[in-house]
Amino acid sequence: MRAGTAPPAPEKVRRRSGGPRRARPADGGRRKREFTTRRGLTIAAFMAPAALFVAFFTYYPMVAGSQMAFRNWNLSDLTDTSFVGFGNFKAVFGDPLWGTVLSNTALWVVASIVPQLVIGFALALWLRRRFRFRGLYQALIFFPWAISGFLIGILFRWMFNSEFGVVNDLLMKASLMDEPVPWLADPKTAMVAIIVANIWYGVTFFAIMILAALQSIPDEVYEAAALDGAGKVRTLFQITIPYIRATLALTVLLRVIWIFNFPDIIFGTTGGGPNNETHIVTTWMITIMQQGDYGRASALGLLIVAGLLLFSVFYLTATKEKGVRR
Repeated sequence: MRAGTAPPAPEKVRRRSGGPRRARPADGGRRKREFTTRRGLTIAAFMAPAALFVAFFTYYPMVAGSQMAFRNWNLSDLTDTSFVGFGNFKAVFGDPLWGTVLSNTALWVVASIVPQLVIGFALALWLRRRFRFRGLYQALIFFPWAISGFLIGILFRWMFNSEFGVVNDLLMKASLMDEPVPWLADPKTAMVAIIVANIWYGVTFFAIMILAALQSIPDEVYEAAALDGAGKVRTLFQITIPYIRATLALTVLLRVIWIFNFPDIIFGTTGGGPNNETHIVTTWMITIMQQGDYGRASALGLLIVAGLLLFSVFYLTATKEKGVRR
């Protein structure tokens, strides 16, 4: 050290010699706010109005409606609302229409969900490609989802009209039939008509959900598959479907629940007819309620909730065991 030169400061000596430095916090020097009682009360105060609103307008009606299922609750005689136990459930199971309603519901769900999934998947694969006016095509395909289901039912009721419906007119001009078909007057063809309407309405939901999932797949994955010589079919089943399998499983579950609880199209087309042959459980429940038998309608509503809950549990368990969830 030269004469007359001041010795370096201790902090500088430590830094030059590689001494220990004070580690910076992982959050960039910002301290996390501690959760205090006052802060918790503030959060609870902001959440209280929404919680009270949901409790009053959602959970209270559910509880009040559930207790009707165990009482003789009929608008024709409100002087007797005595407790009847499982009498309303026995009345539902003993109704001659119960078997028809169950078979119609199963047909309604399965025959609607499979074409919706297949067509929606194909549309999503097509819309993922880049081409001219793709945004316009997306808007046209997604537009039906913004229309009321009841209005869709009325639209298809006019389309399937036996006298001046466009469906009979097109089929006759194409020489596929010789005379008009009374689509909504025959129970078998009426079920076909409402299922076709539901397929047209629900394809959009699958297209939206699957397209969003497809856009999350990196292009590098497809480029690597192309370099390995994988064809379109192999790429679809070994890359695309496994990559979005979780989204597909959740979308199918949501759509099954919604189709099961979707009476709008049926009321707009057949209203459950002819002769109550196109009723599903939800339309039948509404019809019973319109007749004033709130006890039996509430019992049927509890059966619907229990059935969907059991289905959801078994479905999620099965998809989890198969490795659907990542």
